[in-house]
Order: sequence, then C-alpha cells, then structure tokens
Amino acid sequence: MTLLPPVLPDVRGRLSKARNLSDLTWLRVGGPADYLFQPADVEDLQAFLRDLPDGVLVFPMGVGSNLIVRDGGLRAVVIRLGRGFNAISVEGNTVTAGAAALDAHVARKAADAGVDLTFLRTIPGSIGGAVRMNAGCYGSYTADVLRKATIVTRQGDLRDLTPEDLNFRYRQSDLPEGAVLISATFEGPSGDPDDLHARMEAQLKKRDETQPTKDRSAGSTFRNPAGFSSTGQADDVHDLKAWKVIDDAGMRGATRGGAQMSPKHSNFLINTGTATADDLEGLGEEVRKKVYETSGITLEWEIMRIGDPLKE
Repeated sequence: MTLLPPVLPDVRGRLSKARNLSDLTWLRVGGPADYLFQPADVEDLQAFLRDLPDGVLVFPMGVGSNLIVRDGGLRAVVIRLGRGFNAISVEGNTVTAGAAALDAHVARKAADAGVDLTFLRTIPGSIGGAVRMNAGCYGSYTADVLRKATIVTRQGDLRDLTPEDLNFRYRQSDLPEGAVLISATFEGPSGDPDDLHARMEAQLKKRDETQPTKDRSAGSTFRNPAGFSSTGQADDVHDLKAWKVIDDAGMRGATRGGAQMSPKHSNFLINTGTATADDLEGLGEEVRKKVYETSGITLEWEIMRIGDPLKE
C-alpha cells in the first residue's frame, strides 16, 4: 500500500483528515482513518475516485453496525455516504433504495406500499451493508429479492451489477476492489400492509426478548456454522447455530477487559463501556479457540475487522 498523497482531489462534500472512527461504529471503538470523505452526491463521489491516485486504499463504510475498527486506526480513505444517498422509492413491487438508507426504513416504506421486505426490519445497518453481506434472517436473504445494485467503480464509473455478478453466498458477496455501492433495487412479494407491519412488530418483539438490543454490540459476531440464517420457526434446528456451539464451549458471558459475550445471547459481542477494539477482537478469538477445542468447529467472523493494532 502506498502512503496517502499530501494533497487529495478537490471535493464538494466533506473531507476530514485523521478522523477518529470510534463514534461512527456501534461498538464505539477504534482509531482514526487517515481521511474520511462524505461525498455531496454521486458526481462528487465519481470525480473523487477518478482523481484519487491508484495506490490509495479506499474503504466504503456504512453505519458501522457490523464493524470493529482496530485501535491503531486505518491507513486509507474511508468513504461514508449520507443524506444524498438514502432515498427510497417504490413502484409496484419494485423498491429502490440508496445505500445509506437504513434497512428498517426500507422495510417499513415497502410495507406501507404492500411489498414484503419484512426480513430487513430487524437487521441493523444500511442497505449497502445488507447487499455486501447478503444480510438475512427468518430464512430470507438479500439475494432472494435483489434485482440490481449500482456502484461507482474505483475508476469513477457508474456500473450496474446483477445478482450473478455479486456471486452471493451466506454472509458474502463479491464487489470490485475499491468500488462503492450507491443504491440497490429489490422486488418483493405482495402483502397486505397491515399484515406486514404486524409481522414486523412480532419480529421486533421476539428480537428484543432474545437479543441484547440495549447494549453496544455489532449484531451477530460469528456466522452460523450450518451456513444458513434462522428461520424463526419453532421447529428450527439449533444444532449448528453459532450461539449453541459457544454455549457448549462454556463461553456465554465470557469477558476480556471491557468486552463480554452477552449473557442474553452468546453470539453477541458487547462493549460493556470500557472495551478497546483489542478487547473485543481478542475475546472473539478466545471464543473461536475454545469452540474449536470443544467441538472441532472453526467459527468464522461475521463482524468485519479492519485497520491496525495500536503500536506499543
């Protein structure tokens, strides 16, 4: 990776140097990025990426709901989309949302129009992250309803990607290196608006009963070893859920510094108030080691970890 140039391209949006990222993540940890760029609009983003020297690393960041930024920060330009990228429109059964639109807002607006994207309601984060991670729950995935995603390439060009281009897998997809996803178009089944809202309320109630929604977490810490989301059904098989193998390893409630595996849901890594990124990632690695020792299963991180450790 090359060092960042002393002068970056002119922008109409906001470009901040040595911007601490901890207040932009749900876990509230992490060091500074060399730069944080918040583009004014698509054209501003295109021009910036086009004029940015090729060797400079770009990291697109959503609302930080599924992210640990290490304590030493990130040697890159972090790109965070804001108000110019959060519009939601519905036409028939087609819903188009900006990458910065919150998943919950998209689910609600779709339901108002009688379109069933209810699985998005309880997923923390924004649409860009939902596409990137093929987010899902209750047996439904982003891949099931996505029709196209629009990106700005690292060279500054606009491009539409199909589901085939994205090569969706469980909690994974493929985006071109350095590309920034700016919007996505979905097609959902029809439903009665009242029924859809009632379903989402029931899902929220169940989530709040079983997950530490009032704590600082980043959602599920590890992918389910079975490779599929919970269906939410009473007969759902729990043998290979991440929380089950963590429980079996005796790691529910385990702590390291200010980090803890939630006593309420053992696949949620929480900041009790004083955690560093090193505490959180270190505890996660302890859990992975213990689970492997007790069950032979290697848990895969669902939370993205980026940046450098703090130098001593």
